[in-house]
Amino acid sequence: MSGTARFDARVFSLINFQNVGLVAAAEGKFVRAETRHQLKQDKFSKVTIDAAEATAQWSIEHRSKLIAGGIALAVIVAAVVGIWYYLDQQDQKAGVDLSRALRTLNTDIRPAGTPAQLDFPSFGSTKERATEARKQFQAVIDRYPHTHAAQVARYFVGRTSADLGDYAAADRAFQEVASAGNDDLAALARLALASVYRSQGRFKEALDIYKKLTEKPTVSVGKATALLEEAATYEASKQPLEAKRIYEQVQKENPTTDAAQIASARLQEIK
Repeated sequence: MSGTARFDARVFSLINFQNVGLVAAAEGKFVRAETRHQLKQDKFSKVTIDAAEATAQWSIEHRSKLIAGGIALAVIVAAVVGIWYYLDQQDQKAGVDLSRALRTLNTDIRPAGTPAQLDFPSFGSTKERATEARKQFQAVIDRYPHTHAAQVARYFVGRTSADLGDYAAADRAFQEVASAGNDDLAALARLALASVYRSQGRFKEALDIYKKLTEKPTVSVGKATALLEEAATYEASKQPLEAKRIYEQVQKENPTTDAAQIASARLQEIK
């Protein structure tokens, strides 16, 4: 029913014919009001419809993107899980090979002139043992480069290289481990690297490393350990007064410990 018809039903029953002019005027005013209201309703409806259509259209347009995004997320999650599983498997395999290499490094050296026995693995010399162990450690790195075991193996490549007198290879290995993310393993690598430098007479470089280790101790290389090595380097470089000063510091800071006993013994030697 139109706005005018609704007006007629309500108004004409309340007025008489003589009031036609008033009625006409009132009707015109009401119609204008109803028209404005209808236009507003139409405008609101249009906006609402447009918004609904836009929302529907957005959903239609983006549905593929949302689906694709969901699929992409699922693919990423699956990939991460797959990578984690793969790396976990790699870590386990690398751990087995690393254990084998460590056993090789700890194999006994048989006395000179003693023949090898099949039931009791042994090596004829430390050089022979270090050579075989380094080969096995390097194999762990080559086969499982992105595992924690590979980082540990790289540290032992440095150790065995130093044992073999291959200081360039030892330097490279220790530097790589020292730059890795594991603080404890990195500290061990720096400690070993400083020892290599000391054996080469590169005392200043060794002392620099020991000082840094002293300033930033870790679980694997405590302050007392770094100080003892620093003092030993001063001894090796013919600076006994500096060595004595540090040994006394170790005694003072670490009473009733093994470190204090070592420092005390070294002080006796310096005297």
